[in-house]
Amino acid sequence: MSVKAFVFDLDGVVYRGKQPLPGAVQAIETLRQSGYQVYFFTNNSSKTREEYVEKLGGMGLRCDINHIMTSSYATALYLTENGAKSKKVYVVGMKGIRDELTRVGMQIVEDDNFAEADFVVVGIDKNFTYDKLTKAQQAILAGAEFIATNRDATFPMENGRILPGGGTIVAAIEVAVGRAPILIGKPSTYAMQKLVTVASADPSQVAIAGDRLDTDILVANRIGALSILVLTGIATREDAELAPPEMRPRLIVESISELPGLFAKES
Repeated sequence: MSVKAFVFDLDGVVYRGKQPLPGAVQAIETLRQSGYQVYFFTNNSSKTREEYVEKLGGMGLRCDINHIMTSSYATALYLTENGAKSKKVYVVGMKGIRDELTRVGMQIVEDDNFAEADFVVVGIDKNFTYDKLTKAQQAILAGAEFIATNRDATFPMENGRILPGGGTIVAAIEVAVGRAPILIGKPSTYAMQKLVTVASADPSQVAIAGDRLDTDILVANRIGALSILVLTGIATREDAELAPPEMRPRLIVESISELPGLFAKES
């Protein structure tokens, strides 16, 4: 395995909630010291890249802002590249999405002006309500483009808890409007390809480590990267064995603490 760079998911791989997973920080630093490039990609749209850099730093894990991708930042990139700068957007989501969209010049319309939206962007929203569902539905049916940061059904927290993810909110709106959104985060290849470009690597030289078969493993297999399932989050070994071919990992580890030993000879 001629790996040059690692891309790590965050929730369920590096940490659960506010707690770093045992050995994760040391494993990543060891890989760096061995000469590997390290990147992070989270589908969790609740925070900006800067906030994730701060969160990782608080766990003792240094991270350059250009080495982290979030579904909220990727959504802002996508909209900018597709001529949406200065357009109006209704957001069903949290601070991470709103800040990233505002930063690239988009105008966020609030509840009173939802009908003016050119786009409806949907992600994790811990204050999601029927009223927001209705406004998003009405704006999309009136012609606004439906954009989803991600479709993750769940995300892992401390003490083994599994909470509803942004995909549950996307699904509610999808049912209400009768059509699927444009998906930006994993398993879409759009943002992952950007990280691969930053790494100046061929996809075959990149290892993508994550805990979800339908996002991390699927996107890795789609671009031809080395897919690594980490068993500290959502998917189990049995899930991997029963998964369709496109979602089967090429490597399974109990945690990322195993990776320095597995890739030591390539340093």
